[in-house]
Amino acid sequence: MYLGRHSIFNLQAFLDGYYFARREIGVPLTEEEAEFQEFLKWIRDRFNIETGQLWASILLFHSADEKSAVDRFFSLFEEFINRDKSQEKDEKQVEIVSNIQQIASI
Repeated sequence: MYLGRHSIFNLQAFLDGYYFARREIGVPLTEEEAEFQEFLKWIRDRFNIETGQLWASILLFHSADEKSAVDRFFSLFEEFINRDKSQEKDEKQVEIVSNIQQIASI
C-alpha cells in the first residue's frame, strides 16, 4: 500500500524516508530500529560482497526480479533478526517483521 508497487527500491526509499523523518523531528531510534542499521553490513557479509552498493541493489542482483527481491528481503530480514537471539527475543522480532510486511503489502 505504501510502496506503490512490489519494488525493492520503493521499499528502501520508504524505510529511508521513515528514518529521515524521525531524525528530522528528533525522535530517537528504538532498539529494533537501531539494530536495523546493521542490516546493510550483515547483507554484505551474507553475500560476501565488498561494495558500496546498498542492500536493495545487492538483493536485486541476487534475485530474479524486484518482486522476488522484496520477498527475499523479508526472509533475509527474519534471518537477520533471529541471528544469535534467545527464544524470547525471537517472538518480539517476528512481530517486527509482521509489521514491516503489513506496511509493504500492496
